[in-house]
Amino acid sequence: MSSLEQDILELQEKRAIVELGGGEKAIEKQKELGKLTARERIVALLDTGSFHEYDMFVEHEERNFGMDKKVLAGDGVITGTGSIFGSPVCIFAQDFTVMGGSLGLKHARKITKIMDHALKMKIPCVGINDSGGARIQEGIGALAGYGEIFYRNTMASGVIPQISVILGPCAGGAVYSPALTDFVFVVENISKMFITGPNVIESVLGEKISQEDLGGARVHAEITGNAHFYAKTEQECFEQIKTLISLIPRNNTQKAIKAAPIAPTFRKEIADIIPSDPKQPYDVRDIIRSLTDGSGFLEVHELFAPNIVVGFARIDGETIGFVANQPLYLAGVLDCDASDKAARFIRYCDSFNIPIVTLEDMPGYLPGVDQEHAGVIRHGAKVLYAYSEATVPKITVILRKAYGGGYIAMNSRHLGADFVFALPSAEIAVMGPEGAANIIFAKEIKEAADPNAMRAEKVKEYVDKFANPFVAASKGYIDAVVEPAEIRSQLLHALELAKMKDDQRPAKKHGIPPF
Repeated sequence: MSSLEQDILELQEKRAIVELGGGEKAIEKQKELGKLTARERIVALLDTGSFHEYDMFVEHEERNFGMDKKVLAGDGVITGTGSIFGSPVCIFAQDFTVMGGSLGLKHARKITKIMDHALKMKIPCVGINDSGGARIQEGIGALAGYGEIFYRNTMASGVIPQISVILGPCAGGAVYSPALTDFVFVVENISKMFITGPNVIESVLGEKISQEDLGGARVHAEITGNAHFYAKTEQECFEQIKTLISLIPRNNTQKAIKAAPIAPTFRKEIADIIPSDPKQPYDVRDIIRSLTDGSGFLEVHELFAPNIVVGFARIDGETIGFVANQPLYLAGVLDCDASDKAARFIRYCDSFNIPIVTLEDMPGYLPGVDQEHAGVIRHGAKVLYAYSEATVPKITVILRKAYGGGYIAMNSRHLGADFVFALPSAEIAVMGPEGAANIIFAKEIKEAADPNAMRAEKVKEYVDKFANPFVAASKGYIDAVVEPAEIRSQLLHALELAKMKDDQRPAKKHGIPPF
């Protein structure tokens, strides 16, 4: 056997050892938990045969606490590049079979190296988190590693898409890297995220709580809003990621790759979706699907703040970001959570050159002491800021109600909307007709022989004079009042016109949003 052949054989042996991760017993334990291994996850997510691994043989350098005798395969994290639907991505996956996927300095440096690579190459970065947290044997080195990751998350923000997948525990300081990324994916019964674990909470507060109740997948998808996508299985999660990657651009200098245009397949007409009674709810997602190519729609934050709907779809092959009030929940009002959800999505679309279509049907901001004390003024201002700041094409369709501050907030002409359309059923006013009539015509109603009949008469008078789209249209605040069947064609035309939009803004380092 030649020297080269011996070297090749040694390389193959070393590869086989590293690829086994923490060993067969650790892998069996991972399987018992219903989890795939780090390598299986990478293979399942990426295009077949596209993965190229880097830094396979990196090892920790800690010599205290018996670490000098520990050989950790790849230092507990796998990094490399591959593709999804042919689009290149950088990826890292923490390996829980290797010392619980704990993060030490070299582990972190492998991650930051692939993050640097993603930023330099201007391609998305996908991180699969499955780790017990900081490697306590390395002390400050582990903390330094987390800090270096957070810094890179921030530098890459708005430049390349950053995707976090929580497929195991993610605790303590580790949770802040996913929180800094663009999209977080979680899986039922597998994903766990929390700052302080159940044991610490019990010892400090005397309260017993399970990991699932504290920071399980459902909690973060529905209550905290930390997770953007929720799946029942890992494979379902990977399919969600693939769909997302197919809809967004590789970086902030490009647009999403255009697909072949397809007519909507959703068969229900908009005129049949919106009830004639303005008090009756409907599912605004039906409106979206009546407009989109192949009636596809990837909803973001589906379970969180359901009174607003946001997500991606295509119109004429181009990716569009939809923001829509949802009359099915709280009449589609804006509250603290819905404001945060909408503002964040708007800013993502603006960062990555994705036009925004807003479908408006809302009576205003949610009133009440709880909302006021929770800071609805500050949270609500985030929507105003996000729409005003955005320079991508911005199109609004007023479907029905547009009252008070809500009318302004939902991408009105006054916040810089490029096109504003309204259906004949639109009600645009300072407040709802009934409330307005009760205030404006209080004396006439009170003194009338039949107050109810007088109230109904005055409500109609207010609607005729103010709460209709033609008043706003007469002032130029609405570009056109259109029939429901015309909405898609109006959107197609507006999006085509806005392709070369050039919206210059004052020179500044950055603004100061109402965080």
